[in-house]
Amino acid sequence: MTHNQTETAASKPSWRNRIGKLVRHYGLQIGITCVLLVIWGLFVLGAPQTFLQPNIYAAYMSTIPFFAVIALPLTLIVIAGEMDLSFPSIMGVGMVAFTAVWSLTDSVGLAFIASLLAGALVGFLNGVIVVRLGIPSLVATVGTQFFWRGVVLVLTNAGGVSLVPLKQTPLRQALVGRVGGYLPAQMIWAIVVAVLVWVFLNRHRFGAHVYLIGDNVESARLMGVNVDRTRMINFAILGMAAAFGGVLSSLEQSYFWVSLGDGYLLKTMASVFLGGTSVFGGVGTVYGTFIGCLIIGAIEAGIVAVGKVEIFGLVLRLSGFWTQLIYGLIIVISVSLQNILSRRLSR
Repeated sequence: MTHNQTETAASKPSWRNRIGKLVRHYGLQIGITCVLLVIWGLFVLGAPQTFLQPNIYAAYMSTIPFFAVIALPLTLIVIAGEMDLSFPSIMGVGMVAFTAVWSLTDSVGLAFIASLLAGALVGFLNGVIVVRLGIPSLVATVGTQFFWRGVVLVLTNAGGVSLVPLKQTPLRQALVGRVGGYLPAQMIWAIVVAVLVWVFLNRHRFGAHVYLIGDNVESARLMGVNVDRTRMINFAILGMAAAFGGVLSSLEQSYFWVSLGDGYLLKTMASVFLGGTSVFGGVGTVYGTFIGCLIIGAIEAGIVAVGKVEIFGLVLRLSGFWTQLIYGLIIVISVSLQNILSRRLSR
């Protein structure tokens, strides 16, 4: 071997270096994927009669999208160093607009558009409060959460609306119908939302601006990023996504409950943080959030299906009451492992 050939061979990275580089770059994604596989394996071992049958996965695909379509855009807000706790109420606001326009025009299509626009408008108003008034987003959206829920209750007089007449409409079939008699359409929409958010975050300058703002807002301004506009657009996108999630959930149940959105706050936020998005901003992935949604969505049914577990001779009988305990345990452990892994890989 000549001297030049020796230098060329030495300069080429070995397969170990290549794998190490990939692991360092995709450490969070690999970590959350391993968490999903471990949890799924435990559920299969604990309740094979349930988790080796297709029905449980059809059930998951019919319910997980309701908060997944919100968790994915929420990832953008958290990466930008903000927080929005008002999306459960925005789900209700969107459905108020939907039912009002439907009753006035008898057009499901116009009602759907009105719902999305109402959600985007409410989200934009949240952004205006945060950006223009300088109120921390966590505080501002706690207040708007109560305010918009109050708006829903006042406008509906705390009464729901039956959506049974929409069961055979093309819109309902397109949004929550069953493709091939098995695959819930809402799962397809969740994947579509994931792809769109991924494109914006990774293949568009808007996503680069979101990361820059979350990493260092002053540096982003010095680089010419319109920080205020980007932040307000983020809130508007989340508002539209919340309204969309509300429409999906209501059409699936064929009823609009004024309490729509209650119970989604914990699941949605847990999915984002479990997926590796940093509460301090600047770090997060769409893939991580999507896998986080799958994990969070599977926990409750998995706990009930397993029924009981034996630890060091002690038999624990599991029920739905264990759900929040398991949520917290998994989130703390997984986030801790992700942080430890990130620190070691960054050395």
